[in-house]
Parts: sequence; C-alpha cells; structure tokens
Amino acid sequence: MQRNDSTGRLVKAPENFIGPEGVRTVFAEAKQGRRDFIRRAFAGAVAGAAAGAGASGALAQANPVPAEGGDPNILTLPEHSKGLGQPVATEGYGKPSKYEANVQRRPSPGLTQTAQASVSFAPLQSLFGIVTPSGLHFERHHQGWWDVDPSKHRLMINGSDDKLLKTPKVFTVDEIMRLPAVSRFHFIECGANSGMEWGNVAVPTVQYTHGMISCSEFTGVPLRLLLDQCGVDYKRARYVLGEGADGSSMTRTIPMELVESGEVLVAYGQNGEMLRPENGYPLRLVVPGVQGVSWVKYLRRIEVGDQPWATKDEAIHYVDLMPDGQHRQYSSTQECKSVVTTPSGGQVLLDKGFYNISGLAWSGRGKVKRVDVSVDGGRNWRPARLETPVLSKALTRFNLDWVWDGKPALVQSRATDDTGHVQPSYRALRAVRGTRSIYHNNAIQSWLVQESGEVKNVQLA
Repeated sequence: MQRNDSTGRLVKAPENFIGPEGVRTVFAEAKQGRRDFIRRAFAGAVAGAAAGAGASGALAQANPVPAEGGDPNILTLPEHSKGLGQPVATEGYGKPSKYEANVQRRPSPGLTQTAQASVSFAPLQSLFGIVTPSGLHFERHHQGWWDVDPSKHRLMINGSDDKLLKTPKVFTVDEIMRLPAVSRFHFIECGANSGMEWGNVAVPTVQYTHGMISCSEFTGVPLRLLLDQCGVDYKRARYVLGEGADGSSMTRTIPMELVESGEVLVAYGQNGEMLRPENGYPLRLVVPGVQGVSWVKYLRRIEVGDQPWATKDEAIHYVDLMPDGQHRQYSSTQECKSVVTTPSGGQVLLDKGFYNISGLAWSGRGKVKRVDVSVDGGRNWRPARLETPVLSKALTRFNLDWVWDGKPALVQSRATDDTGHVQPSYRALRAVRGTRSIYHNNAIQSWLVQESGEVKNVQLA
C-alpha cells in the first residue's frame, strides 16, 4: 500500500507556551500596557514546533511513514499486541490517555490579577463534534469554586412581595432530583468571549480567542415546574432573580418569558453525570442562549419580582460600552457566531494538499441554518457541511473540503441562524458598537495561513 501524498499534515498549536516566570513577566508588562512578551513567547513556541516537525526526519513524535522501505509500525508487532494489558477498572473513574495529557483548559496569562476571579479556556482546537468533555469545560469564577456538600445545600424560592406567589418553599437537592427531569444539549458562552479582540488582535490561538464556550447535555428540572409548586402569579411576576452560594453572591435577572417557555432548567446533571464542582455542583441554572453569567452556579435562591433588580453584575458589569459613551444593559442574548478551529492560530500546515476545514457555529436565538467558509478573506464564500445533530441553542459542527496550494490564504467562517441573522464582519460590528467594548463580540474571525504553513490570528480592515 502506498502513502497518500495528497493529504496534508498539520502540527497542533502549542498549548502551554508560557511558564510561571513568564506569567510574572506578563503581569509586569500588562501594568505598562504592553503585550509584547506574550507575542514573543508564542512565536518562539510555534517556531519550536515547526522545527521539531520539519523535513529533517524530525517528525519523530508523529512517527511518520518512511519515504522508502517498510514501516516498522506495521512490520514489527507492538508490545500491546503480545502481552497482558492493565486489569479491568484499574481506575475507578476513567482518565484520558497519557498521550493526550497536553489537551487541557488553560488560564490566559495576565488576564486577571487573582486566580479565584478568573477564567479558563476550553481547547476548541483539540475537540471533536459538539460536546465538550466535562473536564475540559471552560470556567468563569468571581470568587473561586467550591465542592459543596449536596446534603446541606438548599434552594429557596420566594417573592419580592407576598402577592407574587402563594407559598415560598425550600427544596433539598434530593427533592429536586425526584421530580420529572429533562435532558437537553445547549452551549454556554461567557459574554466576554472574544472580548480581548475588540480593539485588535490580542491572543494567538482559538483556545484564547473563542475558548470561553462549551456545549453539554444538561439534565434537570424546568424552573417553571418549581415556580408552579409555589403558586407564582405569572401576570405580575415578570422576572426572576437567580442567586449563587459562592462568595461573590452572584445574582442575575432573567425575564419570565424565558422561564415560561420551559427552557430554563435547575440542573444537577451534565454529560450523563452530576455537575462538576467547577461547573456549579450540586445545582445551577441553565438559561439557553443567554450569556453564561446568567447560568448561576451553586444556585441557592430564586426570587420572583415585577421588575429587573439591577444588581452589580448587570448594572456596572456585563454591560456594553457604546460609541457615544453610554452603557447598554440587559443585552444578554448571545448572537449568531462561528469560528474555524482547524486550521487556526498556532497550527502549522506541513504540506500542500487536502485539508478538512472544521469549526463550530452557534446562536442564542435558535438553530444554525447555514455556515459559509472563505479562504480568500471574504471575496468568495462556499457553503460548509453541517454535521448532525443541528440543535437549537447548541454548538453545530461544520466542515469543508479544501486543497491548499501552498500560497497564503485567509480562512474565515460566517454563520446564519434560523432567524435570518448573519454573523457580521469586524467593520460592520464596530460601525455600531465601536472598539472599546468587552462583551458580545460575534465578529467574523480571520486566520492567515502563510506560505510557510504557519497560521496566525489576523483582523481585516
């Protein structure tokens, strides 16, 4: 059997390209408004990866097929084919292969000043399909995470006045888990995802540009069911307030129409098991299509009211700074968005030939209807294949066949949802929103494939 030389080879993006000393340097430079160290460190990591995978026969880590002669990986029987393997259930809870140990969620160097009020980014470039493994789910915490004793955890439901509901109640986790449950796939995206890119290119890889998003199967009880048990007056109670049990007492207003639709869940399950502590164990809100800060973790209280509460995390945080200097509040819906994950920043294309362009698309307003891909910076677009399932308010995987001719290419994706919303370019978005915002950046992402095969994060004017 001959080698298939028409298929291109790709070097993965370097994962952990800054060590502890580098992080300290980033903090020092960030205080002076510089990001040069991050760029230099990443450039060195990419160069090292490319050199280690060059044509000098140093693709050793990938064990390439020899150009001539037989392949020892075929001709020599490996040890695992000749002996006994590990006993069953060596690990009571299964772990990834040691060869995949580099695929991790990672914090962004210099993004936050404390490790508790911080973010970790999911490695989108290394994932398949639409489901994010629970152990790779992105994190956003305002006061650190806790492993809460479920036997002591309680969920209270009350009203801002006595006339909004007949019977305030307190539920245990066991009581909630005994109620009729539903399971649904939904994405959760931080409102600040891609926020560092508002003004210009800031970070090198898709893990850091778009990694504050994940998609899981969540299991729980519709919040409407619990409110019904309390006898809520839906004509007067038009909002709910979710409150978390962590040290930040995270509180968010949610419009009642989302609850009435049945979509909002009080969830205890994720991907077939209990929530992980970092993801809100034992209870969290699931508010499909709405920015992640409203998916309150460690949920301990629901209050019903007749107007928004304007809490600190919705009055002065998670607001959009508009070009005229005003702040836009309660802009919680995550608009239609997509990103190419392969090829993407930090990866290296080693050969001309066939590549499968792959990525993710999503919309907080419903289903992804279409994704178009361009390899020439938006001059020409081709419709991508949408992998099934295509679900409402969930990630959708797309693919497109591409033969790289070795010349520079600008790879982009543009999503359209079933409401007709089309993902905007940076020029169109900035015309309305300016350049000083942090939240709700859904602009088209561009990756430059250079003649060397190195892929870089760029923005088009």
